[in-house]
Amino acid sequence: MRSTSNTIRIRRTVKAAAGVLAGALALSLTACGSDDDKSDGGESTGTKASGSTLALPKLDGTTLEVAAVWTGPEQANFKKVLAEFEKRTGAKVTFVPAQDPIINFLGSKIAGGQPPDVAMLPQPGAIKQAVDKKWAKPLGAEALEELRKNYSQGWQDIGKVGTEQYGVYYKAANKSLVWYNAKVFENAGASEPKTWDELLTTAQTVYDSGVTPFSIPGADGWPLTDWFENVYLSQAGPEKYDQLAKHEIKWTDPSVKEALTTLAQIWGKKDYVAGGADGALQTQFPNSVTQTFTGGDQPKAAMVYEGDFVQVNIAQTDAKIGTDAKVFPFPKVGDTAPVVSGGDAAVILKDSKGAQALATFLASPDAAEIQAKLGGYLSPNKNVDPAAYPNDVQRKIAEALVAAGDDFRFDMSDQAPQAFGGTPGKGEWKDLQDFLKNPTDVAGIQAKLESDAAAAYGN
Repeated sequence: MRSTSNTIRIRRTVKAAAGVLAGALALSLTACGSDDDKSDGGESTGTKASGSTLALPKLDGTTLEVAAVWTGPEQANFKKVLAEFEKRTGAKVTFVPAQDPIINFLGSKIAGGQPPDVAMLPQPGAIKQAVDKKWAKPLGAEALEELRKNYSQGWQDIGKVGTEQYGVYYKAANKSLVWYNAKVFENAGASEPKTWDELLTTAQTVYDSGVTPFSIPGADGWPLTDWFENVYLSQAGPEKYDQLAKHEIKWTDPSVKEALTTLAQIWGKKDYVAGGADGALQTQFPNSVTQTFTGGDQPKAAMVYEGDFVQVNIAQTDAKIGTDAKVFPFPKVGDTAPVVSGGDAAVILKDSKGAQALATFLASPDAAEIQAKLGGYLSPNKNVDPAAYPNDVQRKIAEALVAAGDDFRFDMSDQAPQAFGGTPGKGEWKDLQDFLKNPTDVAGIQAKLESDAAAAYGN
């Protein structure tokens, strides 16, 4: 269903990245439309921000729509970025709230003759689908220039289909982090683990102190896929990870069995999961975070696994990042700590001067630094000033991601066909929810994962 050669072309060993990212985090975090309407670059420009080299065209009278699945603070912060684009160009930009899976949402909008001008797509597989359906339009010269100036080759490649560049990865995620309630750890005498076995020891120490170790958002399938990917990448290694991502090996492979069995050491111990399996399956991601950092030193859970974007939700509590809420790299299960990343790419659906200008803006440090200052955001743009990030924790996460260059692995489920890796209530999301409910049935879940994957990949 999809050409994996177009989704990710990063085949270096993950070991170097793990050393850079895990080492940096361990050191720092513990311390703390018409085709004829394209811009040809020859028209007079709007305003430049002070110190910026980015020139944008005047777009008075232009209206644009941008669709994304973002909600809450994430949506509000992105709207401030769009407001700056409006200020500098004179265009009017409307944010269109989308639903998962966004490809289905876009399909209904396109069928109704009302596609948004730009969509923020959260999966390389979704970009490929948009191209296959002839919805997506290639980036123009100005956007390409900005992209090549500011992004490593790896981040450019995952926005390509064939030889054409379609996506600008405006937003990234470091999905190899575990956040914890510092007061709970202090009271329990628990320490930050570096290995999976140490994580289990830390969990028991926290449990013995009277606090449930983990908050797991089982109501949302995607965080469960992220749990699996970190365990699998560290345990099975990058080559197997790439093979499974392309469905070159089956989900019935012994390496998948080993990873699921490892996950069951936490998922299968109901006293380790807030609310047990049933409670977790009713807990959505935002609540999984806030319940970890509310309730003083007796929260519903001590730790919550997820990416750097957790900070947006922590900010909705009284906890202070770096003091009350701390973070450590996902512990290594095998030889190296995992480095899993995700992201959202801007893709043009209605080609116009305005849409191309917006893509150019989103590829620039100017746009990224606006949202960086607001917190809960990470940019793969290597020219974003680290000082733009609001705290040392976020700053070090961003610096480590940029320092890793091309040495990372992109979220596996985001590389999959959306029917398997990106649809609520179906495919991998649903299968891992079933596994959270019954972690003893490893073979049964493997068979279901393989059946769903084979149907989605077409092999």
